[in-house]
Amino acid sequence: MSEIILVLGRSLLAFTVLLVLTRIMGKKQLSHLTLFDYVVGITVGSIAASMSYDTDIELDNGIVALAVWGFIPVAVGFFGLKSRKFLHLTDGRASILVKKGEVLENTLRKNHIAIEELMMLLREKGIFKVEDVEIAILETNGELSVMKKSDLQTITPRLLGMKVTMEHAPTLLVADGHILNKNLKILGYTKKWLMKEIQKHGAQSLQDVFLAQVDSDGNLYVDLYKDDNQ
Repeated sequence: MSEIILVLGRSLLAFTVLLVLTRIMGKKQLSHLTLFDYVVGITVGSIAASMSYDTDIELDNGIVALAVWGFIPVAVGFFGLKSRKFLHLTDGRASILVKKGEVLENTLRKNHIAIEELMMLLREKGIFKVEDVEIAILETNGELSVMKKSDLQTITPRLLGMKVTMEHAPTLLVADGHILNKNLKILGYTKKWLMKEIQKHGAQSLQDVFLAQVDSDGNLYVDLYKDDNQ
């Protein structure tokens, strides 16, 4: 029983240290990983797991090891901002796989990508014909960025020379019965206006409102706790 409590305590400690390190290392560790980020993530996770259940490992040694591996990506990121050569050394370089509808076979071989894999990556971007591609770049995180040829790109108002009204994203003004005063102030609305609008949707008070969201035209969407369909 005492050993179970010991493992429980060590696990909680390892989780806490890992959580702190994740916050220090930043959001990059949660996004698409480069090869370096992948190696760091696996190593840190392995150390934390071993530290949790292997009672032969001293806690001090485990914490030091986690701290060292947590500091490495921070230091690498700092030096990467100072030196592009260092950044390319750790994260690698992006590679052009397709240019003006032609596949660059040598680059494919250097990145160990078969033509079937390239076609799969293109299909994931909605492209089934290589000749439609102006340029396709393999990013350092393994993602493929693709730009279609000009005559195949989606028509936009800017392309047609049309002027459009600038819009803001639909914004929450009420969440779980509470007014988001910061959003209300930024958009220039008043509480009086908000209360009047939510009452139009059948709410007697803020406590009846689960969420309220306003769009660029000032139209308010209101979702009540007690919906009509209930």
